[in-house]
Amino acid sequence: MDLPVMPPVQPMLAKAVKGVPDPSKTVVGGIAGLSFEPKWDGFRCLVFKDGDEVELTSRNTKPLTRYFPELVTAIREQLPERCVLDGEVFVALDRPDGVRRLEFEVLQERIHPAASRVTMLAEKTPASFVAFDLLALGDDSYLDRPFVERRAALVEALGGLSGGPCYLTRTTDDPGVAEEWFHQFEGAGLDGVVAKPLGAPYTEGGRTMLKIKHERTADVVVAGYREHKTSTPEKPLLGSLLLGLYTDDGLQHVGVSASFTAARRAELIEELQELVCPIEEHPWGRWQEFLTANPDRVPGTQSRWSQGKDLSFTPLRPERVLEVKYDAMEGRRFRHTAHFKRWRPDRDPESCGYDQLEQPVSYDLSSVLSGGE
Repeated sequence: MDLPVMPPVQPMLAKAVKGVPDPSKTVVGGIAGLSFEPKWDGFRCLVFKDGDEVELTSRNTKPLTRYFPELVTAIREQLPERCVLDGEVFVALDRPDGVRRLEFEVLQERIHPAASRVTMLAEKTPASFVAFDLLALGDDSYLDRPFVERRAALVEALGGLSGGPCYLTRTTDDPGVAEEWFHQFEGAGLDGVVAKPLGAPYTEGGRTMLKIKHERTADVVVAGYREHKTSTPEKPLLGSLLLGLYTDDGLQHVGVSASFTAARRAELIEELQELVCPIEEHPWGRWQEFLTANPDRVPGTQSRWSQGKDLSFTPLRPERVLEVKYDAMEGRRFRHTAHFKRWRPDRDPESCGYDQLEQPVSYDLSSVLSGGE
């Protein structure tokens, strides 16, 4: 492989902002304005293609090629002879209501050490790739060119794509349209909206882009905690709180809250000691029999994502309620780590159920990929 931009490359990153920004207030390199595009919820992926040679690398530059053989085939057939693209790998499935939606948990299952399973999943849950930036084309590097030029060249090179599994992302320079996308596209499993300064070059590892993500709150039950990796018997530190919500079947594991300062970790673990209880007296005591990975993400069990980490937890009597911030749900769990806001001593734990969670209006991913046609 001999390309003007060679791996490893760290992709350009984004910093979070509240609300869709005003394009008229952004001037970079003497060029005013922003380009808005959907924020995909998949694996960030850089594609390096030199003829039949194809390499896929992740956000942290690790190889992804072997996990997506069907994409390698599609990239050879659909993309320009020699190119380097920035984009996202995703898996989309049809729901029972006929709406097509991104499925991040299904995508996670595609990372598997067994070649036989990789082959089986490539057929059962095939992935797609959506391109949203151009790093190189032919013998030319585009890293130093402003995004407005990179986008024009990308449209010219990929504008003929249709039907997948390789796609070109939609963009708009209208903040009103971006606001509509922000609300509509969540129903198809997308994560928000990204804004790119039209005059910005491609800055490896730099937070040049802006991301606008959904943010919601929920009252959840604290059901246990895990200790931080730096915790010691002399100085115990809390790593994460295990959270639950009630259903007719009892307390369900809904996710975790983490990201505390060292001082707060010490305070929290001391504060929660009065709630520590034997696992036999805990609502999740019935899960002791699970010792390996399981599809319901029972807390305290291993999976191929844990890579041998100690996932044991200290059970707590489910008597305290916490308000957290979260962006979206993935099935019955928070899609990402929830953020601690405040204790809610005024809430009864049994009153914390799934009915409080906002459900986005269903939206078909096919409409996002087809440009709304």
